Amino acid sequence: MSSRFADVTVLFLVASLCAIRPLGAAELRVCSDPNNLPFSNEHLEGFENEIVTLIARELHSTPVYTWRAQRRGFLRETLKADRCDVVAGLPSGIEGVALTRPYYRSTYAFVTRSDGKHPTSFDDQVLRRAIVGVQLVGDDGHNPPPAEALARRGITENVRGYHLYADYSHPNPPARIIDAVAGGDIDIGIVWGPTAGYFAARADPPLHVEPVLNQLDGQMPMAFDIAFGVRHADKALRDALDAALAKNRTAILAILTRYNVPLVPAGAP
Repeated sequence: MSSRFADVTVLFLVASLCAIRPLGAAELRVCSDPNNLPFSNEHLEGFENEIVTLIARELHSTPVYTWRAQRRGFLRETLKADRCDVVAGLPSGIEGVALTRPYYRSTYAFVTRSDGKHPTSFDDQVLRRAIVGVQLVGDDGHNPPPAEALARRGITENVRGYHLYADYSHPNPPARIIDAVAGGDIDIGIVWGPTAGYFAARADPPLHVEPVLNQLDGQMPMAFDIAFGVRHADKALRDALDAALAKNRTAILAILTRYNVPLVPAGAP
């Protein structure tokens, strides 16, 4: 989200159609997380905030935010409740919303200290010897792909879980796994790319980020296309967003690069 999985928190949401908003409105109503850098926060310091501002300007609109923690029920209680018309940072393939064409594609990444081993694959033997941290969604089986990839290889005893729904009273809860690498509590963190790139670059000293080499681990995807989401009835708005995203592709790439988002080519498996 933007966990996603990344970001992955949006995979739990239930859809119901709501009324369409006319194009050309002075406001672009956006729902977003107020405490989730590098994606968004209430001070508009995230890359999603910057991209939304860019797209709203192209649509001759002003973004107006409704804030809600991007946890379970996020889409149901925001977009589906007609509290906004647009949500950024949704993975392609999510059900219950109409998605624009992707505006970037990223992957999970291995985060390590500069003096450590830097794996590129889940088959790297260092993962069996090191203390490995993974982000977990919950105890109901909806865990991110890296956790599944490690478990499939029998790598469990040396794995530590870091909950995506960490203490929300602290800034940017998903970043705790990066703090654990920097502080030496774990040797390797396997983290959704945008979170990995942003916080690793800002650690002291900076951490090493190595994107997962294979975008598919068996049938499990490690890379995801990311898009804007609207209600299914808002086809005209989706088309307008598509046109604005295409026109501003270079500027969007510059924003993502500035936030150290690991990017992989569009159209990959």
